[in-house]
Amino acid sequence: MSTETSTGQPVPVRPAMPHPHPARNAISLSPRARRVIRRVARFVNPLVLRIGGRRWMPIVGILHHRGRRTGRAYATPVGIRPLGDGFAIPRTFGPSSAWSQNVAAAGWAVVTWGGADHTVLQPEVVAAATAMPAFPRYERLALRLLGIDEFLLLHRAPAGWRPAAGPAASA
Repeated sequence: MSTETSTGQPVPVRPAMPHPHPARNAISLSPRARRVIRRVARFVNPLVLRIGGRRWMPIVGILHHRGRRTGRAYATPVGIRPLGDGFAIPRTFGPSSAWSQNVAAAGWAVVTWGGADHTVLQPEVVAAATAMPAFPRYERLALRLLGIDEFLLLHRAPAGWRPAAGPAASA
């Protein structure tokens, strides 16, 4: 494909390249918006980490996980609700979020929710129909408006379960 300039010279026009990871279940943000969110998160996350996971803060839990490449320990505040034998977490920024990839790679994590730590296993992506009943009506409405239709379901580990030895063995 090409077009001509006012001088008659052909100018090659490249077709638009599709994004390598199309945002299906995610809030689509521009690079600028992502930078702003990262800056805000640098200040907000430490505050949320102090209050999240408490008995009186059921909306926010803390997900403790290890980096899949570095083995570094992370604590990430997430929206979370108990569901069945585990917890449902909306994948707000899609499958490319670091916490989601880290938990999937390790196969387990620790959730601080309701004032207690819960070891969780077997991360499983589930549809909104499965996870939405765990959320109150106002949160379901917000999740629908944002287009969130995938959740990570984490099942509670059996009593006495210990992770295998390795870099991701201690969250």
